[in-house]
Amino acid sequence: MKISLQPILLRWARERAGLSVDALAKKMSVKPERVTDWEGNGELTFKQAEKLANITYTPFGYLYLPEPPQETLSIPDFRTLRNEEMRQPSSDLLDILDQAQQIQSWFRDELIARGEPPLHFVGSLSQETPIETAAARIREVINFAINRDARTWEDALKQQTEQIETTGVLVMRNGVVGLNNHRKLSVDEFRGFALNDDYAPLIFINSSDSKGAQMFTLAHELVHIWVGVSGVSNFDKTYADHNDVERFCNQVAAELLVPAAELRQAWAEAASQEDWLKPLTQRFKVSTLVVLRRLNDRELISSSTFQQRYQAEQERFQASSSEKTGGGDFYRTQISRFSNQFLTALVESTLEGRTPYRDALRLLKLPKVETFKQLARELSVSV
Repeated sequence: MKISLQPILLRWARERAGLSVDALAKKMSVKPERVTDWEGNGELTFKQAEKLANITYTPFGYLYLPEPPQETLSIPDFRTLRNEEMRQPSSDLLDILDQAQQIQSWFRDELIARGEPPLHFVGSLSQETPIETAAARIREVINFAINRDARTWEDALKQQTEQIETTGVLVMRNGVVGLNNHRKLSVDEFRGFALNDDYAPLIFINSSDSKGAQMFTLAHELVHIWVGVSGVSNFDKTYADHNDVERFCNQVAAELLVPAAELRQAWAEAASQEDWLKPLTQRFKVSTLVVLRRLNDRELISSSTFQQRYQAEQERFQASSSEKTGGGDFYRTQISRFSNQFLTALVESTLEGRTPYRDALRLLKLPKVETFKQLARELSVSV
């Protein structure tokens, strides 16, 4: 049965999913000319429309609208691309944000039901606070040198994440939407976001990024929690001159990870070495890009050296961007993607009968109850 839809809706659905005409045609098992026809006259069968909606992750009802809906993020959007604001979020970002907000809402209700108090540090910093003072206040709660002795980048990130979670902040890390490895999150679109809340503040890190870069994003989003401002972020050379909130969060994050006083001392030892970046990145357990930014901030290297080395490091990262996230074991991967305190609370609540299995499966995007029970076993929670 043929139906007639607005051609602009079909093109919008394809572009929203980041698909070319050829890519959509391949997924739809038709020739590219057929897709071009649909976007020209809006005529296709009902089954084809259903398949197109599924492939592009578009709510089916949207295809019947007279014009594309204006989709916006439900939290402040601090993202830029080449110093221009990014207006249209992808379906991937919208879906991962929705999942994180559902998780936060569930955990907040759980904490309130337990009688837990709100967290004292959420929103405790002003953007007018001097950078070093702001970093010192965060360090009173979180040790940012805890990962210095870690053997690998992954261990360093894991240790820092675990320490942050002991304060009550939820930390999620994922490089795809839910369980769908075909929906990889774009680092160009966003590196992370923070969801402010007095009881259950949440940080999401795009784990498609390099481990060292994720460490900076983790610190940046943490400052968002201390300031009490939600938002989606990405950075250009770890700078964010377009917005006061982002600029403050970036500056404090840089001081947290690479304290100026310690950097000056370390630079005195490293400057004479041919590869002076390596010992600095190994010492502070951050990416070379963050170290370069800090050296530039403190005027320890010239602007031209900063630009040249930064470009070279970016090209190196892009050439070796096959970094895995989570490992090969399905259950260990899921555990690494979610906040451990949230997962443990959800499993216990579900097994005790306080949370329906359907709600637990929805929050975790798991397909069936047995998968959930096996996840519980991996967490060492008795079934």
